[in-house]
Amino acid sequence: MERSLKLFTIRGIDIRLHFTFPLILLWAALQFGLAGGGWASALFGVIVISLLFVLVTLHELGHSFAALHYGVPVKQIVLSPLGGIAQLREIPEKPVQELIIAVAGPAVNVGIAILMAGLIPLFGLGMSDFMAAMTLSAGLTATAVFAYVFVYNIILAVFNLIPAFPLDGGRIFRALLAMKLDYIQATNIAAAVGRGVAVLLGIYALFTGGIFLVLIAVFVYMAAGQEAAAVRTRRTLRGYAVQDAYSPSAYTLTPYTSLQQAVNLMMMSGQSNFPVLENEALTGFVTQQDLSAAMQTRGGHTWTNMIMRRDVAPVSLATPLLEVQKRLETEQLGALPVVENGRYVGLIGQWQIRHFFSLLVNKASVRPTIIQSQSV
Repeated sequence: MERSLKLFTIRGIDIRLHFTFPLILLWAALQFGLAGGGWASALFGVIVISLLFVLVTLHELGHSFAALHYGVPVKQIVLSPLGGIAQLREIPEKPVQELIIAVAGPAVNVGIAILMAGLIPLFGLGMSDFMAAMTLSAGLTATAVFAYVFVYNIILAVFNLIPAFPLDGGRIFRALLAMKLDYIQATNIAAAVGRGVAVLLGIYALFTGGIFLVLIAVFVYMAAGQEAAAVRTRRTLRGYAVQDAYSPSAYTLTPYTSLQQAVNLMMMSGQSNFPVLENEALTGFVTQQDLSAAMQTRGGHTWTNMIMRRDVAPVSLATPLLEVQKRLETEQLGALPVVENGRYVGLIGQWQIRHFFSLLVNKASVRPTIIQSQSV
């Protein structure tokens, strides 16, 4: 992931920091420093926010380990100013599995809260100590840090149980509904509730001046719609394969096509990904990013065989469209070449899949195609 920094790996799961993550530490230093009136309060803010993100990481690992238990691959965990997200390859549509995976995150926080509660007598903390830590009047001490993290660990668990996507509560709510209702119907209900919660959260944030709450409310509202759309797409495309949606008439390049010719073809046709053929056999693949980067560093007279990718595995006509979608997302590609019996036969990408989906939704029977076949 280009916009994140890898920290370490646990059980094959990359833990990464989004490039905007330092903003939350800067915000913490400013907010706590201004509230407490000094550098000690600013440092307190950086420390406690950093520790809270350690808890967020453990929370996401709870989801991830539960997913791995059910054979669901986990790509990575990304930490950003808005929190953390475990990127699962797929969300199980078996309600019990989704329920356990969703509950696993908050369960980690509950376990941490129980362990920390057992340490409260060792610190000799009372209610006044917790109040002092929350109002930043306790100073930069170990007990103040402990009290603050203890309280916000509980808040983290409770907040995540709000019934709104992509929060755990939204997935728990959907899983419970799906035990009695159709999965799409359960998703639509959960998404509608999630949007309502996001609106209420946004109104509250506007009146209280909480800029991060406003951002979270917008994110939650958008995520609810995206989840409903994603489930609808998966259900609609299930059972269909590449042969139902691919374009057999995409433009192709040869190994000796110049980059300038490829760019001209891309601008003329609107096609942004090109299979590279030699004697009708697939030898490589060129993306828009490849062309843009190579034009700047190598120039337009360079041949495509000098910049084409040789590691893009083709798909067959029988490959399920849902599998193609996963590969496109995982490999960050716009399209994949289609090969049958060792012979290149066409191109399948997001454009073709979206077009085919729209035809299915509108109950049309026209096969999607894009442009006339040509090699340059």
